Amino acid sequence: MFPAALLAEARDLLAAARRANAHIVTAESCTGGLIAALLTEIPGSSDVVERGFVTYSNEAKQELLGVPEKLLWTHGAVSEPVCRAMAQGALRNARAEFSVAVTGIAGPGGGSPEKPVGLVYIGAANLAGHVIVQEHRFGDIGRDRVRLSTVEKAIELLRGCL
Repeated sequence: MFPAALLAEARDLLAAARRANAHIVTAESCTGGLIAALLTEIPGSSDVVERGFVTYSNEAKQELLGVPEKLLWTHGAVSEPVCRAMAQGALRNARAEFSVAVTGIAGPGGGSPEKPVGLVYIGAANLAGHVIVQEHRFGDIGRDRVRLSTVEKAIELLRGCL
């Protein structure tokens, strides 16, 4: 289902989390659960992956992660502040030490001049209160490639946080 290189990255991430005795929670919008799917593709991942939230709608972001409605209205779902709130909300609503969150526009539609197709925000947070959010502009490279590129960058970001 996933490329061999990406599976190897996921194995490395899980091994690093085990060494740190850490658990991971995911909060996904544009990837629709692909990060959690990648991690759980690895046998034995249940000792690291605590849970995953697929929060595709604004309502789900609010109800499951506690993203403030005002933040969504002010900045839009695809924004650095919302990604930050998603990462923090995932930690508040799980038993994990690290979170990864993604929100973006995978296409083919939904883009605008300000927020084009391929714009994705990826965030990681830990219980110490540190949050990192990265902006990626993958371009209009096709829905599948935007989503897979997002998964790759999310695994890299999370790996760097452990």
